[in-house]
Amino acid sequence: MNRNLWLMVVAQGLFLTNNVTFIAINGLVGLSLAPLGWMATLPVMGYVVGGALSTGLVARSQALWGRKVSFQLGLLVAVLSALMGAWAVAEKNFWLLVTATVVAGYYSANGQLYRFAAAELAAPSFKEKAVSLVLAGGLLGAVLGPNLANHARGLADVPFMGAYVALAVVGLLAMGVMAFVQFPPVPPKVQTGASAGRSVGELMRQPVFMVAAGASALSYGVMNLLMAATPLAMQVCGFPFGDAALVLEWHVIGMFAPGFFTGHLIKRFGTTTIMAMGVLLNALCIAVALSGQDLHQFLVALFLLGVGWNFVFTSSTTLALQAYRPEEKDRAQAAINFCVFATMALTSFASGALVTTQGWALLNWGSLLPVILMALGLLWLRKVSEIQKAT
Repeated sequence: MNRNLWLMVVAQGLFLTNNVTFIAINGLVGLSLAPLGWMATLPVMGYVVGGALSTGLVARSQALWGRKVSFQLGLLVAVLSALMGAWAVAEKNFWLLVTATVVAGYYSANGQLYRFAAAELAAPSFKEKAVSLVLAGGLLGAVLGPNLANHARGLADVPFMGAYVALAVVGLLAMGVMAFVQFPPVPPKVQTGASAGRSVGELMRQPVFMVAAGASALSYGVMNLLMAATPLAMQVCGFPFGDAALVLEWHVIGMFAPGFFTGHLIKRFGTTTIMAMGVLLNALCIAVALSGQDLHQFLVALFLLGVGWNFVFTSSTTLALQAYRPEEKDRAQAAINFCVFATMALTSFASGALVTTQGWALLNWGSLLPVILMALGLLWLRKVSEIQKAT
């Protein structure tokens, strides 16, 4: 670990503070402002739709101006979109809130590249651990996010307005941290806009790339289905917001605490083995969630969901590093993140629609689909690898 990586750990923590706070409050604010109940998670969906729409723009800005300028631009957008969210809550304008979250998606698209930037800041033998440890910086978000949402929601006369203002301050802090990170210079070929390496289509036809991108997207999909719906489901069950914040806090701890050792596990047991363990933990989470709706069941299920996500997402990021060359990184990473955001957009909408119309149990049964697809993808990759070794 060097100075730049530690700074990226802090930047990742502040990024997750933004994400977790958004998840904690956007559905509830949306429910209070939405014309219809099933539209409650549209602000959550807007965040990931904005991220999906921004992946191409972010890839272009990274190629032209490098990591630092692009990341700082994303943070500036984070500050402005948070202030727009505060304005929307003050005006009780649902569609302005949705617009603010769509704009904030540009920041999210930048933040999703922090893990890849970490691999570039580390020695080749340390890449797996660098990715894992920078993702572990999300622990800062696990602690700050739910508590920020819980304590800042009452700072203004309008509920939750203070939380959005606090997020603008978090964005400013992150800009200060990012200013001290030293990134590798932009390669001249990329800087002049010259085409280099394989096309996106060629990259995506590789089995290893398909499984890496698919697992990244589906791990976020199953997590988003359950995490975005949890505050709403717990409100229906009569739990106070403080309990929902506690569950989200332990969920995010589960997401990022394993980052201190996931890299070691990957190096020892292999990428696909740790991915398989993550898929199994996702299935166990659903089993616990279906067993009842007491506080401890919400808490244990969401914690297992977080650990499962960490194993799958960290492993799939490491697997993706094998699928592209340095000159292909911007288009490859943009393609992976587009898959992630598109899946999150679909699951954000489905989450709100299912939990408000069909209930928590049916939502969990539906979450089995992405878990099964991840398991099938791993089996297929193993079969392809065996065939390649035999030939």
